[in-house]
Amino acid sequence: MELLFICRDALEDSLLGTVAMAIEARKATAEVGVLFTGEAVAALAGQSFDWSPLLRDRDTRMLVSRKAAEMGYPLANPTDSRWTKPLQLLPAASEAGVRLLACPLWSKLLGIEERLPEELERPDMATLIEELRQSDRVIGSF
Repeated sequence: MELLFICRDALEDSLLGTVAMAIEARKATAEVGVLFTGEAVAALAGQSFDWSPLLRDRDTRMLVSRKAAEMGYPLANPTDSRWTKPLQLLPAASEAGVRLLACPLWSKLLGIEERLPEELERPDMATLIEELRQSDRVIGSF
């Protein structure tokens, strides 16, 4: 893999930024993946996402959600644009050719393997370590 992004925060803005950057890198023909770990993997398994403090107010969330949809990143809830639906970003990323991986350490520590979205690969620890070793660049959350 050329680029492996790591998303560890259960923040919608972090999820959006990381997935959007991965999609854009894939459009530029890079082999790209996103590794979800810690809080992020917990939120993807059913816990709640939050927003960064400076982006938390309703007007900002609605603006970001609307602009993200205009840019091709499906964050807005399709039935009510006042709300977001962050898990919609996973199928969009997968369809764009971005590999999505669940951290085996945190998946096991939290006991959530069965609740993870189907778009996430579930590598074992040895496979993940090899992916990390072979990645040209590993980048933290956006």
